[in-house]
Amino acid sequence: MLDYNSTFSSFSVDDLSLAKEFYGKTLGLHIYDDKEMPNLLNLQLNDGNTILIYPKPNHQAATFTILNFTVNNIEKTVDELTKLGVKFIIYNDENFKTNDKGILKGDERGPTIAWFNDPAGNILSLIEKP
Repeated sequence: MLDYNSTFSSFSVDDLSLAKEFYGKTLGLHIYDDKEMPNLLNLQLNDGNTILIYPKPNHQAATFTILNFTVNNIEKTVDELTKLGVKFIIYNDENFKTNDKGILKGDERGPTIAWFNDPAGNILSLIEKP
């Protein structure tokens, strides 16, 4: 059995200052320098979880969603973030199409969701709570 003290998730970026600006200023999230581990950032989430953001010189953006934010009104949130310069991903696949704002309307296969990238190219999403 694994005997551990705590858990946390992490992801890499290619530029910590851009990450700090994007997550802290653009998205308005609580982000701060890690006091115990220099040159790392902590992203403090509303539910009390912390995600470690670390620099990686040969960073490659994740090809999957690394972080999902549930929201009450996805249209409003997409509009607000778009005004702040966030660009939502438009998917135009035969079986997977977003609207012109980047929102995939929910149905029996899944929720209403919109995806966007952080400055390092990692994929994040907004998911509307029913």
